[in-house]
Amino acid sequence: MTSLPLPRQPFQPDIPDNGSASADVTPVFALKELVARLHREQKKVQDLLSSLGFALRSFNNLNQFLELIPLVASRVTDADGGALILFKPNGQVRLQQLHCQDGHECHDIRQALENLTRQIMDDSNLAASSLPPSALDYQVSPYLGSDVQLFGTAILVKNTERGRLYVFSRDPDYTWTPTRQKLVRLVADQTAVAIENDELTVELRKKERLDRELEIGAEIQLRLLPRQCPTINGIELAACCETANRVGGDYYDFIPTTHDFAQSKNQGGKPNGRWSIVIGDVMGKGVPAGLIMTMTRGMLRAEVLNGHSPSRILQHLNRVMYADLENSHRFVTLFYSEYDPETRILSYSNAAHNPPLLWQASTRTIQRLDTLGMLIGLDPDTQYQEAQIQLQPGDTLIYYTDGFTDASNQVGDRFDEENLTAALEWACQHYQKPQAILEHLFERVGHFIGPDTQNTDDMTLIVLQVKGEEDPAKTGSEEGGGG
Repeated sequence: MTSLPLPRQPFQPDIPDNGSASADVTPVFALKELVARLHREQKKVQDLLSSLGFALRSFNNLNQFLELIPLVASRVTDADGGALILFKPNGQVRLQQLHCQDGHECHDIRQALENLTRQIMDDSNLAASSLPPSALDYQVSPYLGSDVQLFGTAILVKNTERGRLYVFSRDPDYTWTPTRQKLVRLVADQTAVAIENDELTVELRKKERLDRELEIGAEIQLRLLPRQCPTINGIELAACCETANRVGGDYYDFIPTTHDFAQSKNQGGKPNGRWSIVIGDVMGKGVPAGLIMTMTRGMLRAEVLNGHSPSRILQHLNRVMYADLENSHRFVTLFYSEYDPETRILSYSNAAHNPPLLWQASTRTIQRLDTLGMLIGLDPDTQYQEAQIQLQPGDTLIYYTDGFTDASNQVGDRFDEENLTAALEWACQHYQKPQAILEHLFERVGHFIGPDTQNTDDMTLIVLQVKGEEDPAKTGSEEGGGG
């Protein structure tokens, strides 16, 4: 591909000099030679274009491919040389490659083109991005001189001019026929394809790196969520979080409320203390929501160990997170509760989250647990209320995010709280274990939205069930159970 071409020889048919040939032999012989030469030229053009196509498919380095462009353009048009000028995305104009055939010197042409690109860079009025199509050609011609016949064509990538391909000749009899112009444009189009392919490859590599970073982020977030539900005296738990994207904004947690409790749990002891059960949802999806969720988790865990009431914990969390959430233009809904295994009392406070639903076994009715309170991060002076409820054996409580109630089917209908309440009521009457209730609710939502529809929001669910009196009492609290 890069070997030096053979010098061009002007066509000179062999004519016998003995004068004995008849007058009609010489024109026929010359015509045959002309036809043969045309066939050779046609084959040469086909071979060059074929080689360029092969290079386009094979080269992984764009610069290697661009080195061939002026050479091929000048060869297929039988010109003296070619030049490739590229417009960079940062506004730079650069002479990318220059080629001269048949041993012609290119020093003067190179200097002229480099002077032109330097002038364009120095003069804002001549910036390539502001020049109309082919205007650069009128800037090039004076630099090359009147004895150089020039033809230029645009290199268009997605309808944007990314450079100019020039082919030139010093032969005064040289003409830019329509065929030659078409061949130059064909080479320019191949150049545009190569540039676009290279940019797509770069974007693909960036996407692959981003995908890998998302995988790492999703793995870290998964590790931050409870790996399993804790074993707490008198209740059973089941929990699951399904993210719409690889990184989600839903959050749930089980937190021991005292330092001694956490320490004795880690040492394998059997502490007897309250547990925090919390669920939250960051407005938005993806990586930004996942980052805020991680921040919320860390701040809440630190705040819980201070031993304040649920409403005070939300108030402190709101004040601490207000500045960061205000700058991010995102907010957090959060339902915070504390369960006391000795008294079966659940204390709770709500920061505008979906109120949990409590199935009361004694009355076979469902009650919403809610208190007044704004979103975390909306107003630093928000006051949160709190309430308590006495749980009884057989009661079942679900904490959920709006991914359940906002789930839509193919016609746009929402699953809403009414359907979730009905599904919970049926599940509590037919299943005895929290895990079975959890699986049933996820199944009902999946059936509602349809097998071919993917939910666009994260879905998180916690099922808490109070054990019946007949269940043997357990002392202490250890890690165990399914999550």
